[in-house]
Amino acid sequence: MEKTRSTEVSGGSGISRARFLAGSAAVGLTGALLPAAGARAAELPGTATSRRGRGGGLTRHGVVYTLVDGETPATGFSPARMRADIRTIRRDLHADTVEVTGDGVERLNATAAEVAERGMHVWLQPTLGDVPERDILEHLAETGRHAERLRRQGASVEFSVGCEFWLFVPGIVPGETVMERIENLLNGTVDWEKMQRRLDRFTAKAAAVGRSVFHGRLSYAAGQDDKVDWNLFDVVGIDYYSYFPNRRDYVRELRRYLRWGKPLAITEFGTCTYEGAPQAGGMGWNVVDYGKVPPEIKGDLVRSERTQAAYLTDLLGAFESMGLYAAMAFEFGTADAEHRPDNPLYDIDMASYGIEKAVKDRPGDPSSPWHWEPKEAFHALARRYACR
Repeated sequence: MEKTRSTEVSGGSGISRARFLAGSAAVGLTGALLPAAGARAAELPGTATSRRGRGGGLTRHGVVYTLVDGETPATGFSPARMRADIRTIRRDLHADTVEVTGDGVERLNATAAEVAERGMHVWLQPTLGDVPERDILEHLAETGRHAERLRRQGASVEFSVGCEFWLFVPGIVPGETVMERIENLLNGTVDWEKMQRRLDRFTAKAAAVGRSVFHGRLSYAAGQDDKVDWNLFDVVGIDYYSYFPNRRDYVRELRRYLRWGKPLAITEFGTCTYEGAPQAGGMGWNVVDYGKVPPEIKGDLVRSERTQAAYLTDLLGAFESMGLYAAMAFEFGTADAEHRPDNPLYDIDMASYGIEKAVKDRPGDPSSPWHWEPKEAFHALARRYACR
């Protein structure tokens, strides 16, 4: 999923991560997570009873690599760029895991295969949204079949059936689009009990489809306060965007997700690239005025790659101290969020969660060729990942 600055949904499926997390953070479902009936502790990495679960470092250190349609042809999916990015993740970031997420079966499968070819662990998570439920489940099944083929060929693969369905999947919350569903949630025009029943029903369906096509470990990426029956999955997955001044508070909050005795994966963690961004959590992207042409940064933000790097490494330290199973930094990069060192007013990368920044040959030109440059967060994570 991508925290892009796109305001259009291509073909009804390419939902920007910015829009997604806007609703997720702004709404904040009030229900606490409920323990799954009959949950039993297991001697697995990242569980409360494993040696790692008592403090021994992460089993998997990763990054989220998002696949959606770009805003322009220049930022659309490119197989050659994807392969170069995966090489960079392996060689320079020293990650051992890539969470391949987004939509489009062919590009998801091609990227997952490239990750496996590079000898890394594949965490494959299709996230098609704003289309009929049957299309989402078919997209899920096709991707899961590919994950199973990779697994049978000897690749290290896990499969996630999706991400925070209550926002992505029509029919759970009233509204035809993500933005309509967000509005209904904010206005309180939601029957919470009915919504939870619909969410439970679809989650069970997705888990069943996942099990039918993939025979390795199954997971799901939930919001921090989502109610999920984790009996359906082998791994508890949480998209985590909390901020605390004290690392102990992260540990305290995260312990509740260990109650099921299953490996805990932080399927997303990250922040934007300006002072104060960590405190904004999943709403950190919301500092751009898209009513302007071109879009402008709102207020007097101070760009700070150091702030982003410090937050990521602080959270990573908390995850490692707990011996969690996996943590995937969100995200590799946001191609449509241009970095403009020449003009901070248009430095949209400040609103990006990417650890790489997109720099154009011709600043401000949508059709310009561009390339990635690593941020301080990239180097900070690389140092930590290299020492695992």
